[in-house]
Amino acid sequence: MVQGPYKELKIRSYDGEKDRARVEELERGCEIVGPADRVFLFTDTLGDPICRIRNSPSFYMLVAESDNELVGVIQGSIKLVTMARPHGKSGLARVGYILGLRVSPLHRRQGIGSRLVRSLEQWFASNHVEFAYMATDKENKASVKLFVDSLGYVKFRTPAILVNPVSPYRALHLPSHVEIKKLGTKEAELLYRKFMSSAEFFPKDIDNILENRLSLGTWVAYYKGEAWEDIRYDGASTGSEYWRGPRNWAMVSVWNSAEVFKLRVQGRAPLSCWIYTKSCKLMDRFFPCFKIPAIPDFVDPFGFYFMYGVHCEGKSSAQLVRTLCQFVRNMARKSEDCKLVVTEIGARDEVRLDIPQWKCLEDLWCIKALNNQEPSSLHEIAMSPPTRALFVDPREV
Repeated sequence: MVQGPYKELKIRSYDGEKDRARVEELERGCEIVGPADRVFLFTDTLGDPICRIRNSPSFYMLVAESDNELVGVIQGSIKLVTMARPHGKSGLARVGYILGLRVSPLHRRQGIGSRLVRSLEQWFASNHVEFAYMATDKENKASVKLFVDSLGYVKFRTPAILVNPVSPYRALHLPSHVEIKKLGTKEAELLYRKFMSSAEFFPKDIDNILENRLSLGTWVAYYKGEAWEDIRYDGASTGSEYWRGPRNWAMVSVWNSAEVFKLRVQGRAPLSCWIYTKSCKLMDRFFPCFKIPAIPDFVDPFGFYFMYGVHCEGKSSAQLVRTLCQFVRNMARKSEDCKLVVTEIGARDEVRLDIPQWKCLEDLWCIKALNNQEPSSLHEIAMSPPTRALFVDPREV
């Protein structure tokens, strides 16, 4: 319990039965802050405030109360991932992810956000977490100021969020000389461990992600005329996998975020934006030959498919990546709630250039060492150049 400019602040664990309605009320209260003529994007948790962390290996949610009024919330999750280590090495690290920090507008600038973060860091430390990290919009100055200037986090990575609208009227044409195959979860796991286990933040429990009901599957693309040979173990004596695949191939997995939460647009969009949206939809419906990307109707809450684990091999694999992205957009057309296909890619990942996009948003990851990690170790990790690939866990989107 903490004393402050308010009478009393109590930070405790989230109680679903007691707090669910109050958390939703807090979320709605945070939504209405801002100019009336701006457009804001908000998350509808569908009555489950912990939906964004529920699928993580270990998770926790804290609430802050002042005079029996719920004034703040924060969430966190823990997992084992691949991380760069000093002297150019890499290995597993136990990391804690911070998300969902909200403070009631009437109680801001009183230190509640900082205390929620520190309380969550204590939970991380008690669970032997080595590093805590968070992600925010690169332009979110308030969030950057809190975490970097006040709480000792350092800027770490700047991945790109690539967004593409889903057209309900027109299926995209897929090249006839490309084969697309759906993999079983075990084969997908073996391929990811073989080709992406060195990617930053690659999760040790990739098998749990692939087997989750929200993971719709993993698909590979390769050129016709080349054979796809299933990956397998070469024998019990060595326990290593054996695979001789095509010269060029690409893979992607898809996560159905629409079943977890919905996004909702609030605010007053300019009339010109409304006219452009309606015009694009009509052109896309009646004149598909012009290939004008239709902007979905965002009046009602909507969901999206998240592409994760995008990887390719071979000098001629760029078209295969694009074909898989088109395949996913066609698949999303069959879902009534899905209006976008989204992925997040490392700033220096070469595959970024091959992914079609309508909008590109810049994310910012910040990181902090816990449990008496050497400051020099954190500095070396933060200053190390980004690796070729960054694995973004769909459970944390």
